[in-house]
Amino acid sequence: MVDDRVGRILDAALTVFSQYGYGKTTMQDIARAAGMSRAALYLHFSTKEDLFRAGSRRAHSRALAQVDTSLAGRGDVLSRVDAATAAYFGGLMAQISSSSHGGELLDAGLTITGDIVSEANAALAARLASALDAAAVAGEVQFSAVGATAGDIARLLLAVTEGLKETSADPVLWRERRALFLRLVGAAIAPPGGIGS
Repeated sequence: MVDDRVGRILDAALTVFSQYGYGKTTMQDIARAAGMSRAALYLHFSTKEDLFRAGSRRAHSRALAQVDTSLAGRGDVLSRVDAATAAYFGGLMAQISSSSHGGELLDAGLTITGDIVSEANAALAARLASALDAAAVAGEVQFSAVGATAGDIARLLLAVTEGLKETSADPVLWRERRALFLRLVGAAIAPPGGIGS
């Protein structure tokens, strides 16, 4: 029951943060949206910052679960990596990007939850590197021609994905540019005879 109640609180908080922004949202606003008293809310979260951090932790955990599903899917490794990164960033940005306070929430996220974001990004890079390593063992890709490791490629993919996200708010353009970069990476790490040889 406590987990259900915490889930309801976090859902309500995300809605309220998206509606009013981090700065203007009060614990009373969140309690009202969650259908409880402010005193009851304080039994679960002592501060707005604690609540925001819990919401971030939950969002990143859900996004990483989507990554795992994408990486376990069918297709060549770069298609699965592409699906995984799209699921991760898309899952995290879905509600925030539609809010007029999205920029403020992202800034608050960097300030208040930077450690959570860093840990989740490291977990994402590790998952991508593991998928790339498995593909190398299977002969689907090779890294020797570019003098890189699976971890190097994973970190580069994430850096470029983040950079592309910063340079274009248009999701179609973002996907097209990411797809182009993945084709370039695919060509660079293809085994002799091409991918899948």
